[in-house]
Amino acid sequence: MEKMRNGEFLSRTESATLRGIAILGIILHNYCHFLNFAVKENEYKFDAARPMQFLDRLVSLDSDLFIHFFSFFGHYGVPIFLFISGYGLVKKYEAYPHPLPKGGESVSAKEAFPSGRFGGAFIKYHFLKLFRLMIIGYLVFIGVYLLRHSDGAQVYSWDHVLTQLTMTINFLYFDPDHIIKPGPYWFFGLMLQLYVLYILVIHRWRNHWLLLALALGSVVLEGCFVDSQDWLNYVRYNFVGGLLPFCMGVWVARKEERGERSEESNPLALTASLLVSALFVLFGSLNFFTWLFVPVFVVTGAIATIKLMSHLRNSLPLGGLGVGPWFGSISAALFVMHPVMRELIIGHYRKVDIYGGIAIYLLSCVALAMLLKWILQFIPKPKL
Repeated sequence: MEKMRNGEFLSRTESATLRGIAILGIILHNYCHFLNFAVKENEYKFDAARPMQFLDRLVSLDSDLFIHFFSFFGHYGVPIFLFISGYGLVKKYEAYPHPLPKGGESVSAKEAFPSGRFGGAFIKYHFLKLFRLMIIGYLVFIGVYLLRHSDGAQVYSWDHVLTQLTMTINFLYFDPDHIIKPGPYWFFGLMLQLYVLYILVIHRWRNHWLLLALALGSVVLEGCFVDSQDWLNYVRYNFVGGLLPFCMGVWVARKEERGERSEESNPLALTASLLVSALFVLFGSLNFFTWLFVPVFVVTGAIATIKLMSHLRNSLPLGGLGVGPWFGSISAALFVMHPVMRELIIGHYRKVDIYGGIAIYLLSCVALAMLLKWILQFIPKPKL
């Protein structure tokens, strides 16, 4: 098992494996939920009939349960990514010495960040980091779409393109799920909003009560829209919908930085955590108000899973975490390029040889992601 630093909650391998689990869930979800017979998800809105449909397929051991599972639950890879993002920001910017912009002595991030100059540099750096990743996939997808559809001029009007390139599209349009093409790219706008919130608020006032207020406040705000699903759809496309797992990641990382040692859990405790999390995710999805807390248990269940895999690595056929860390290492490229392959493949395979189409889709996504990673080597990285 990889040795972790004292008090470290997640090792590098475990973090990469979490990203691998998350991206596989996302790319399979974004394919499977376009199949007409698949049980649809409750991601931005809540429809009480959908979890009942999934339970019916589960109890009857439907032959397409694999597709129903990823169609209904796969989008929960997003809160896993948000948890890792919050966790990683603290580990990177609140724990170790960090150089001030444009030279100067190396000082702690705590000393550097109150500077408004550094806040601006932080936002610019993360915007360019996201933009560098997004732009290639976006241009390729536009080209593919224009070749295959006749409404390209309407879908990719100048205002849609401009707001996507500035990552403000899901914030500026009230009905983002009918505006953003390709659909998964809403995540870039969400991440930019969370980066801004982190540097201007969460990092500046390092108080656990503030984290709790932000997390619970987001849930309360979402709960206010139980009778207004259009507004619920809008806020869940933006930072409000991602605050719960993001703040959870920040809180866990800050516990480490305070020196609160995180001991290795034993397999029995991990198994209990996994079972409790799975049960809450399944049955919590049946009710609107418990559904709002499902992302927390998705994260705890995913963490318990990868830690169990670490414990059992010597007895598993593929050796513990297996290929998870490798998928995690290409997760960003997979996220960017998988909409392109879905656009090219699903039209033919959505009715014929469905599982063959899914296999081709996954292999093609991996190949295109590796190509993107190779191309990115020649594009300069932004500097903070």
